[in-house]
Amino acid sequence: MDDRMDFTLSIINNPQSTIPLFYPWILFNLLALGLLLLDLRIIHRGGRVVRSREALGWSLFYVALAGVVAVVIYFWQGHRVALDFVTGYVVEVSLSADNLFIFLVIFKFFAAPEELQHRVLFWGIVGAMLMRAIFIFTGVGLIHHFHWIPYVLGTLLIYSGVRVCVLGEHKINPARNPLVKLLRRWIPVTENYRGGKFFVRVPAEMGRLYATPLLLVLLVIETSDLLFSVDSIPAVLAITLNAFIVYSSNVMAILGLRSMYFAVSGLIKIFRFLHYGLAVVLVLVGLKMLIANWHPVSTEVTLAVVGAVLSTAVVASILFPAKNNGI
Repeated sequence: MDDRMDFTLSIINNPQSTIPLFYPWILFNLLALGLLLLDLRIIHRGGRVVRSREALGWSLFYVALAGVVAVVIYFWQGHRVALDFVTGYVVEVSLSADNLFIFLVIFKFFAAPEELQHRVLFWGIVGAMLMRAIFIFTGVGLIHHFHWIPYVLGTLLIYSGVRVCVLGEHKINPARNPLVKLLRRWIPVTENYRGGKFFVRVPAEMGRLYATPLLLVLLVIETSDLLFSVDSIPAVLAITLNAFIVYSSNVMAILGLRSMYFAVSGLIKIFRFLHYGLAVVLVLVGLKMLIANWHPVSTEVTLAVVGAVLSTAVVASILFPAKNNGI
């Protein structure tokens, strides 16, 4: 892993290159924020139901955009780094499949109107970007300072994979979310949704501030993503320790997550073996991290194996469908 240096170490080793090395970070975050603002202020302004065909189009757009980013990285950093980005992106998108089902469970539990779901996922992604940036920089820093950290992360990934195989898909009970319970103690919550508002003042109670159920939905979405990032970020760190590549692959994956949800939300349960495929991916990536010092596994092999495992899970789900696909 020592040959895969992240930007932080390269800045320390070559102080004169500090300014140029920050350009990609600035440009990439401007791109991400620009896409989010375009989405919120223009494309989905006012809130509306996102149809499957439209969502599929946007999903393909974000996949194509990730391809453009990979090409830019190829000409900037070379074949190896670009391949690390593609592999990290594929792994992150694959592991996000569980998030899609969790989103569906959360929205059904809180009876969130369809026209408000996109708004919740928008702010959920903004929060996810901030949390993952913190996790990534923390993880890369710890790995470079404490060489035993990869063994802990590898073991965690293997444990998560085995746990999914034994216990099934990730489960979440919104009613037991500690943040929801804490919020209800600190601030009253309205019985009904108030459009796209997270807070309202109730004139009948002298303008007292109330939270709306939409804020509860957002809190549960954020905390569920926090739990999933415990798996996904170590999985990408097993591929590369380049902080920019880990961050950009994560962000590109979660930017397209909303559109992917609306495009396939009705089909999620059809792929009944997918969570087993994801479990195998977690175990294999964990093993890659554990044996990296003795027998490094190339990124090409990792990408090929991940693709083969997920393809097998999808094909098996189609060939052997469940008797009841209802949720």
